[in-house]
Amino acid sequence: MTTTTVDVKTLETQHVLQNYKRFPVVFTRGEGVRLFDETGRAYLDFLSGIGVASLGYAHPALTRAIADQAAALLHTSNLYFHPLQGQLAARLTALTGHDRAFFCNSGTEAIEACLKFARRFWFTEGQPRQKFVALAHGFHGRTMGALSVTWDDHYRAPFAPLVPTATFVETDDPAALHAAVDDTTAAIIIEPIRGEGGVRPIPSALAEAIREACARTGALLIADEVQSGSWRTGPFLHSQALGLSPDLVALAKALGGGVPVGAALLTDRIAATVVPGDHGTTYGGNLLACRAALTFLDEADRLQDSMRAASTRLFDRLHALAAARPGLIADVRGAGLIAGIEVTVDALAVVNAALARGLVINRTSGTVLRLLPPYIVTPAHVDAAIDILDQALGAAAQ
Repeated sequence: MTTTTVDVKTLETQHVLQNYKRFPVVFTRGEGVRLFDETGRAYLDFLSGIGVASLGYAHPALTRAIADQAAALLHTSNLYFHPLQGQLAARLTALTGHDRAFFCNSGTEAIEACLKFARRFWFTEGQPRQKFVALAHGFHGRTMGALSVTWDDHYRAPFAPLVPTATFVETDDPAALHAAVDDTTAAIIIEPIRGEGGVRPIPSALAEAIREACARTGALLIADEVQSGSWRTGPFLHSQALGLSPDLVALAKALGGGVPVGAALLTDRIAATVVPGDHGTTYGGNLLACRAALTFLDEADRLQDSMRAASTRLFDRLHALAAARPGLIADVRGAGLIAGIEVTVDALAVVNAALARGLVINRTSGTVLRLLPPYIVTPAHVDAAIDILDQALGAAAQ
C-alpha cells in the first residue's frame, strides 16, 4: 500500500489531534544518517528525532536486538522479574555513580519521578519541603509537574494553576540562586545544557553557586540530562563536565536509540525513602526497552572516538561559518553533538530552506537553529550538512 503526502495530511487533519505544526514532508524509511520521503528523496538528518535516533536509522545491531526480543518476549509487567532490567540499571549506575534506577517511558516521566522522589525524601525526613528552584529558559516537559518547573510562560499559562512552589532564576545571577534556595527548598532542577531553551550551557559561576547552595541548605540537585546526557555532549552526563554531583538524574531520548526509554537515577540515600506503591509504571523497563537501551550502550561506547572527531569538525565548521557570515550568525553554542546557532534572520526560514535542500534541522527558542546529529555522524557528513546550512542561511537572508 502506498500513500501520498496529500493522503497523509488529509487523514491527519480529519483524525489526529492538531497539536503539532508539521513540515510538509512524509518520511517513510531511514538508513544511517539519512531519512527518505515517499518519493525516495534522501535527507541528511541532523536532528535525529530531536535527539532520539542516536544510532541513526536501521542500525544493524539495534535492528537485530529489537527483532530478537520481539520474537522472545516484549513485556510482562513490573509484577515480575525479567533478565534485563537489573543489567541495564547496573550499567547506568556504573556510568553515573548513582545507586539505583527507576525505568519509565520518556523524559517527562523521568522528571516526574525525580520531582516525586525529592518530595518523598523530605517527607520521610520529617521536614516536608515543597519548593523547587529552576532556571530561566529551562524546559522539563509538558506533564503538570514537569511543566511547573518549565520556565516559558507560553507553555505554562494555559494550564495554570500548576504546582505552586516553583521559583525561577537567571543563570547569570548566582546571587539570585543563593537568595532563592533556602531550608524550604526540596530540590534545584537544572538542564546542564538547556536544549529546548536555545542550547544554553550553564555558566561555571552558576554551577559553583548550585554546589554551594546545596551544601548550605541540604537541597537536593536534580539534573535533567534527557537531552544532554547519554554521551551527547562527550561525557555520559554533562553535569559531570560541570563538576556537579546530582542526587537524581533524568535520562531518555538517546538512551533507547528510537525505542521509548526513560530512567530516573538516584542515590541510595534517596532510594531508601521510596516504598512500594509510591510510584510505578505499566510499560517502563519492559524487555524491549531494556534490550534497546543495552544495545545503545554497547554501540555508543564503541563510537566515542568517532563522535569526538565529528564534534571537533562540527564546531570548527560552525565557527568558520559564523566568521564568514557575521551579519547572520550571532553566536554558536553547545558541546559534543549538540549545537545551537543563534541567527539574526528568520530561523524558521532557514529551517525551511535547509529542508528544501535535503537537510533536517529545527528551530528552538525562537531564534536558534538546533543541530542534534546521530552518534554515527562522520566529519564528511558534517561537511555536507554545513555546506547546505550555509546555502540555507544565504537563501533566508535574501
